[in-house]
Amino acid sequence: MALVGLVRVSTDKQNTERQHDALDPICIKVFEEKISGKLAAEERPALSVAIEYLRDGDMLCVQEVDRLGRNLLEGLIVLNDLFERGIAVKVLEGIAAGEHKERSLILDLALALAEDRRRDIVKKTKDGLESARKRGRIGGRKPVMTETLTVQAAALRDRGFTIRQIQPHLRIAEGANRGKNPSVGAISQALRRHDEEEGCT
Repeated sequence: MALVGLVRVSTDKQNTERQHDALDPICIKVFEEKISGKLAAEERPALSVAIEYLRDGDMLCVQEVDRLGRNLLEGLIVLNDLFERGIAVKVLEGIAAGEHKERSLILDLALALAEDRRRDIVKKTKDGLESARKRGRIGGRKPVMTETLTVQAAALRDRGFTIRQIQPHLRIAEGANRGKNPSVGAISQALRRHDEEEGCT
């Protein structure tokens, strides 16, 4: 019997190192996908390839059972599909840790708890963003137009420069876009907010 690993996150921005740290030492091969767990098994290329790679007696191995699906329903659909094909699943962590050859109450419970946990995180994130908006703050990534860049843009505008003429004079100082010019739209929005704060509109 051999273990074949599956690592899944929903987006390219999410880190897979923790899952690889758990699976790489014990699996003969680990497949990785950065795709939503909402999709059916046949719509997930890495999962499909992992299933094809499995031989009789092998097990599909995941760090936690919710790596197979994003919520209770989707996880159960994938599990049922695997079990119908005679594929066993090994879960390394969580209340469903162990080897599974068929549907069980503990698998259902593990997926249900994962769904509740994810729903709670989403709710807290939305509540936090709404609270920030009420206080005049906008959540998410930091704007590329910092206060310094906005002041520079306003000064150039006051000297008669258009926004397109201003753009080449500004350089983003931090983050992934460091050294690049902010977009015309970002400059325009920053100047609009600047004018509102200064009482110019």
